[in-house]
Amino acid sequence: MQREIGMPNARLAEPRLNAAGLQGGDSVARTPKTEQNEAVASVAPTAEEVAQTLRTRIQKSEIPPGEWLREVRLCDEFGVGRSTVRRALRALADDGLIEIEENRGARVSATTVEEVFDLYEVRAALYGLAARFACMRAPDSAIRNILKKIDRLLSDAESGAPSDQIIEVSEAIFSDMMEYGSADAQRMTASIRRKTRFHFSYVALAVNANGPGPYEHWRSVRAGLLERDPDKASQAAREILYFMQGEVARIMLARGPRVKRDVSATTPSPTTKRRAVAGRRSN
Repeated sequence: MQREIGMPNARLAEPRLNAAGLQGGDSVARTPKTEQNEAVASVAPTAEEVAQTLRTRIQKSEIPPGEWLREVRLCDEFGVGRSTVRRALRALADDGLIEIEENRGARVSATTVEEVFDLYEVRAALYGLAARFACMRAPDSAIRNILKKIDRLLSDAESGAPSDQIIEVSEAIFSDMMEYGSADAQRMTASIRRKTRFHFSYVALAVNANGPGPYEHWRSVRAGLLERDPDKASQAAREILYFMQGEVARIMLARGPRVKRDVSATTPSPTTKRRAVAGRRSN
């Protein structure tokens, strides 16, 4: 009789179980439902992607001002959880695209011409500062890179490139110039850009409109940067934004004016209400 090799009193090793309670080598039976759930999970959009999709719809007026964005419906549409939808809605609220009301939800904002005008006024001042900072502080290599992008923008405009492409280059140029501003200036610029981002649909129409457009001002910005002339570059950068300010306001008014109502003229004061009540009682 052969003798078994090993420790005489050794216990047999117990099979190791994995987290699913199965031995190594075993696999879970896969059902169509399981595979479907895994596929949905693998392609579920992020909060940023949900926000961008909704942002585009609002820009194109596919979701009109005043419409409510219900969390349950958005969860079903995008196949995501409420936390993802809420992050997306907060991003849209930061952009000024929607208003979130406590215990009611989120609805699309109705932007007025006055609000657009004011935002572009602030943006013009900040972009003028960006051009000034670049002239004063940017190294020669950075100036050359900015000049190349301006040349690309002008070339795209002359060749009839899509407006989105021109706007993208324009924003990249201002980002490069603002890098030489203080941290506070950069934060203010980022905030204003978020709030004016949803006007890009109007900006696109302005860029495509007949006429010289803002490109003469871009040439002046280029000349100011090349000459290291802060005043020239700053003024030209502001003129670009003033041009867009006027065009966006004009297009908004053409599509239907949205202006602030004179609340004092339409809403009776508490004193007036009390007098009216007293008059009714005396009668």
